[in-house]
Amino acid sequence: MPNIYDSAYDLEKAIRESDEFTSLKEAFDNVMNDDAAKQMFENFRDTQIQLQEKQMQGQEITEEEVEKARQVVELVQQHAEISKLMEQEQRLNMVINDVSRIITKPLEELYGNPEEPQE
Repeated sequence: MPNIYDSAYDLEKAIRESDEFTSLKEAFDNVMNDDAAKQMFENFRDTQIQLQEKQMQGQEITEEEVEKARQVVELVQQHAEISKLMEQEQRLNMVINDVSRIITKPLEELYGNPEEPQE
């Protein structure tokens, strides 16, 4: 019987060697090696984290903060290298979500899918 942790490490290795991860790493390195892009990207990440923390603490997010976040997102989307990084990140996230659905299938079969009504 295979050890679940060995399988998990095999899966980690497969993700590291996947085209999706390789493309993401290349896009990430391109952004990190460009000072202006790096600063813009870090500003974007900081803004995201601040808003998430406020949400998690149940604090109100002001119109001003929403507007600032929108402007930051617009700015990074206009930067070709950052935009590419975000696309690659989305591609890898889709793969990881698919894998997650596959590995939680036994639980879904046992308990049923919460989105689907029980028969």
